[in-house]
Amino acid sequence: MFELCEATLQSIAQAFASGELTSLELTLRYLERIADIDREGPALNSVLEINPDAVDIAEALDREYAQKGPCGPLHGVPVLIKDNINTRDKMHTSAGSLALADNYAAFDAHIVTRLREAGAVILGKANLTELANFLTQGMRNGFSSRGGAVLNPYGKDLDVGGSSAGSAAAVAANLCAVAVGTETSGSILCPANWNGIVGVKPTKGLVSRTGIIPICTAQDTAGPLARTVADAAALLTVLAGADPDDPATGSIAPYCHDFTGFLDPQGLRGMRVGVSRTNLERLPKEHQVLAERAFAALEQAGAVTVDAPLPKYNSDWASSILLFEFRQCLNAYLATCPDPGVRTLAELIDFNNADSERCLQYGQSIALEAQHRTSGTLTEPGYLRNRARTLRESRARVDSLLREHNLSCIAMAGWNDIPPSSGYPAITVPIGVGADTGHPIGLTFIGTAFAEPTLFRAAYSFEQFFGGRVVPPLGS
Repeated sequence: MFELCEATLQSIAQAFASGELTSLELTLRYLERIADIDREGPALNSVLEINPDAVDIAEALDREYAQKGPCGPLHGVPVLIKDNINTRDKMHTSAGSLALADNYAAFDAHIVTRLREAGAVILGKANLTELANFLTQGMRNGFSSRGGAVLNPYGKDLDVGGSSAGSAAAVAANLCAVAVGTETSGSILCPANWNGIVGVKPTKGLVSRTGIIPICTAQDTAGPLARTVADAAALLTVLAGADPDDPATGSIAPYCHDFTGFLDPQGLRGMRVGVSRTNLERLPKEHQVLAERAFAALEQAGAVTVDAPLPKYNSDWASSILLFEFRQCLNAYLATCPDPGVRTLAELIDFNNADSERCLQYGQSIALEAQHRTSGTLTEPGYLRNRARTLRESRARVDSLLREHNLSCIAMAGWNDIPPSSGYPAITVPIGVGADTGHPIGLTFIGTAFAEPTLFRAAYSFEQFFGGRVVPPLGS
């Protein structure tokens, strides 16, 4: 029987081609695992909703495969997507909010259209930190009023990360082949690190944001979550592309590649990689040990490493561009929905207040700040100055280090807020689990704009040499 645990896109494609496996069988087996592990057993709670048409879609794709062969690189592959991404089907798009629990999208997100055209089976919607972690301060990572709390597959008491917690946990626990998350400020890189998987935060503009419940146009993006760098590269190849409805993707064609073509096991040989230790003292000792092993492995794999401290970009959320844009962006999204239940951020706040026992376990402090301290017109001098300053300073911190030391990329343990605030790409790769807690962590490669090919070379080469992915006990 086909080995489902740690199945890759390549192994799935080979099993389809040989007749060993069908999309229907693969979809059914993932649904069984969701029943056994996500809803019962350890009850990870990572999957918020199942696509009721998934089995029928898989059967139809099997017929198409038999008649014409694969229609695209993800033909018959079950994919989970974060529940802030539109699907025009029988599933809701709620961002985990009870206020949006009955929202049916009027159209597929652009990336969902690309997934369907590539042959993917949209298996379901993944749970997340509510409103992509922009409802309130102090909310538990992975918690939503609609879906409850996502648990980490490596231990129920471990941080699952946010906000793409459900997508990451489901991939880690082998509940799907790959998943799609979104990031505004760490929401792909953080849960990828904490769940022992690969996460890619693309350059802003490489992947369309149309049909994604937003926080901030300045920083929002979607990206892959996978168990291997190769699978992440294959998924990004599908997701990346121009969208006439998203101006950030204009003139993007030269940067849209088959990213699997950059997967060179010798890719680190001779590459100059900056090593940043600026955040190590904030990490647990067990993660510091793993980080130093990973840094040493870069050299052993052939890289030339240079000390390149990359400081965190300290942005106060209360005056950040995210806060100023949230109200305007959310109201604009809600205007596209046929009957979302609430039409504005103000109405969402009122809905939560009216059902506070269910909706406000952690409060809604950020939503209140966004509603009452911002105009929704993006004309505040503080916003205009902060947007310019954030972009200039965060990009300068990366580009100056790359230029000063003639580096291809920068590597650090864990993650920081430089990639989202700069709009620059990053890929995180597992480097193991802590000896005491069993909590995973990753090594994150950061580059300048549209440096995805370089980052994939580095990440894949490192992964092949280091092999840091540890399967959680319930993953098999």
